[in-house]
Order: sequence, then structure tokens, then C-alpha cells
Amino acid sequence: MKIKQASFLLSSPNLKQCPQTDLCEFALLGRSNVGKSTFINTLVNNQKLAKTSNTPGKTRLINLFEIQTTSKPFIIADLPGYGYAKVSKTEQAQWQKNLEEYLLNRLNLTCCVQFVDARHDIQKNDFQMHEWLKVNRIKHFVILSKCDYISRNEAAKKIAVVKKYFMCDVLPFSSKNRYYVDDVLNYFENLCNIS
Repeated sequence: MKIKQASFLLSSPNLKQCPQTDLCEFALLGRSNVGKSTFINTLVNNQKLAKTSNTPGKTRLINLFEIQTTSKPFIIADLPGYGYAKVSKTEQAQWQKNLEEYLLNRLNLTCCVQFVDARHDIQKNDFQMHEWLKVNRIKHFVILSKCDYISRNEAAKKIAVVKKYFMCDVLPFSSKNRYYVDDVLNYFENLCNIS
């Protein structure tokens, strides 16, 4: 699968305002500042498509991107990060409610992609998110982000650790050298074909 074109569709505060489509949709989940927006830009080879920031909690809406490929088109939903963000507890609770509604009721949601930072140990809220996905029987796999900051040997060890605890597929990803882009696209393509 190769990407022909990628475009931003819209930002939505909740499921109700997301457009209905019959395209496969992949939802990106992860701690604030784990690299979800950078992942999108690297995947589509356009550093300006998804807005990136060094400030945790910058993504506050469900951001939808349509990806046209040489195979099947699909949608990526970039969701607000969990964990640290400079917002009130009331606002965080509203985010959580909106995210749960989206994840549980989005009809064309093909798979969730949980991002784990390769540079750190798996965090408590990573475990909590994984457990929530498992309990609710939502199909998911893990992207080990920021692999360009560690050696390949370290990345292989970290993949083994995440697989052991999460018991799901784990794919490495590097935004600097784009080594793993084809692997991720092939994985998406396989999921689209069996959904």
C-alpha cells in the first residue's frame, strides 16, 4: 500500500458531530505528547498535515484525516491524549466521556492504535487504557513511538516487554528515518481487508 493523498477532514468535539462514512477508521490513543500527530505526518510524508506541539494536551478534539491509497482509502482519528494536560478536571472528565462514546459507538471503527513511548517504562495510564480496551473488546495494537531515540537492540527489548504485558501486536515506529512506515501501512491494509 502506498499513500497517494492525505487531507484533513474536520475536528469534532464528540461522536455526534463526526461524519458518517463507510471507510475503515483507525483511532490513535496515547499519552499526551507521545507522538500521534508526528506519526500521522510521517506516515503521509507531510509535516504540516497534523498540528504538532511540545505542549502536552494540545489535541482537544477528535481530528479526522482521510488517507487515499493505492489500495483502500481509510480514516485516521487523532484523539486527545490521556495523562498530563493543563486543563481542569471538569474538562478532562468531559474529554473522557466523549472519547468513550466515540470508541464504544463509532460504527466504522476498525481498530485502535495505542501509542507507547519507547524511551520510558510503560506508564500506569497506558496499562489502564489497554485494560479498558480489552474489557470492552475493542480491537487494538500498539505502536512503539520515538524508536529513533533508542538503539534497535533496545527497541527489540522494549517490543518484547510490551508484548508480554499487553499480549497484542506491537510495531516500532520512527519519525526521523521513516524505517517502519511500510510495515505500518501494510498492517493497516490487512486490517481494512478483513474488516
